[in-house]
Amino acid sequence: MAKGAEAAAASASRFPSIEKCDVSGGNRKSIAADLDGTLLISRSSFPYFMLVAIEAGSLFRGLVLLLSFPLIVVAYLFVSEALAIQMLIYISYAGLKVRDIELASRAVLPRFYASDVRAESYEVFQKCDRKVIVTANPTIMVEPFVKDFLGCDKVIGTEIEVDPKTRKATGFVKKPGVLVGKWKKLGLLKEFGDEQPEIGIGDRTSDHDFMSICKEGYMVHPSKTAKPVPLDRLKTPLIFHDGRLVQMPTPVNALITYMWLPFAFLLSIFRVYFNLPLPERIVQYTYPMLGINLVIKGTPPPPPSPGSPGSLYVCNHRTALDPVVISIALGRKASCVTYSVSWLSRFLSPIPAIALTRDREADAARIKSLLEKGELIVCPEGTTCREPYLLRFSALFAELSDRIVPVAVNIKQSMFHGTTVRGVKFWDAYFYFMNPRPTYEITFLERLPEEMTCGAGKSAIEVANHVQRVLAASLGFQSTQLTRKDKYMLLGGNDGKVESMYGKK
Repeated sequence: MAKGAEAAAASASRFPSIEKCDVSGGNRKSIAADLDGTLLISRSSFPYFMLVAIEAGSLFRGLVLLLSFPLIVVAYLFVSEALAIQMLIYISYAGLKVRDIELASRAVLPRFYASDVRAESYEVFQKCDRKVIVTANPTIMVEPFVKDFLGCDKVIGTEIEVDPKTRKATGFVKKPGVLVGKWKKLGLLKEFGDEQPEIGIGDRTSDHDFMSICKEGYMVHPSKTAKPVPLDRLKTPLIFHDGRLVQMPTPVNALITYMWLPFAFLLSIFRVYFNLPLPERIVQYTYPMLGINLVIKGTPPPPPSPGSPGSLYVCNHRTALDPVVISIALGRKASCVTYSVSWLSRFLSPIPAIALTRDREADAARIKSLLEKGELIVCPEGTTCREPYLLRFSALFAELSDRIVPVAVNIKQSMFHGTTVRGVKFWDAYFYFMNPRPTYEITFLERLPEEMTCGAGKSAIEVANHVQRVLAASLGFQSTQLTRKDKYMLLGGNDGKVESMYGKK
């Protein structure tokens, strides 16, 4: 205990706290920063390895990693930090395709990293022109986030070993090994050459080696009161992300999740198939009985009648269940149109689900035919968005009806996301219902005034943009011009069409 106190005192005298770093005089030339515990509040990288293990691997691989956690802690405390990181890498990465690791690092990890960025460290980091991160974590895992969201110029991290024939990670690392202690210093010297980094920041004694070659060094001490940076202050807004887990998979959260999984799966199956044959007006009452919180706001329009055609319900898109839940809120069946959904999902849908072809004329004729028969629900974004943003609305719906009713949709999920880009979409609804108490909120807004429709001379694009703004205002969301293709290219490396996602393996 005495030796630990002396070491802490020596560290404090050698490297002052990050709070004492003054960057008020303008930008500094360069900075070298550690990641875990320094730029991030959390000092443990275990949750991020768990995310890679599950999202690039499988739930079974994640379970193996969780069961190995006590051994990893023992290795860290009594052997070395390098051995603990090597164990994390081997269990999480061995046998995985590099492409899958890259996609998980780009599509899943940024949301969790973004909510964990430490405010005082980021304040110093962003005030420097040249930004370099020195980390024991694999470069492949951290690079997409730190470059896109923190504005990092270079990542000096651990390099994983890849089998050149299979393009799969072996689970081992390239020389000189895991980047800790002196290896961080040598990596930094190689990057900067004769030039000294102006500022160096770290959070543990193993960072002192690289901090010692910087003109100024500062320690980021653990603090329970450390605050994260607001997401809107990061370099890039977080709009798209993938992955099934809602909460950060810390050891405790991961344990709770795995214990809940068997019960969650059975509960989900019961919730789906108990309600499937029931009339929509009855499901309004069975949902609360099964722990599903359905909130209905506004006044739904009356059902169609002779001389009064059906309405076109235009909603934002949160999950594939949106049209089903809107029908339940209406208390009657309404058809829906959809892109890129399997025939099995359409077959099991409790409401008529018609697949569109992406042929504008053919799709327009199909939608007109459906409107003549009754009510129709459309999601003009063309894909779901988890964050408080609305994607660009396709204008096709505005050309086909003047009886447009905007419907604002929002959801709450505590454990699992009911949407996916890289996963199997068939399971989306089941994952949503695996949440202990999921919430669906449906708000029926006023029917679009006649003067705001194409029948009054407005262009289809003007109508679509107006509906987008109305829904955004109701939900407190932000409108964007991003599209389905933008989302799938970022998260999945494809354009989001069924043939692109499943045609090639």
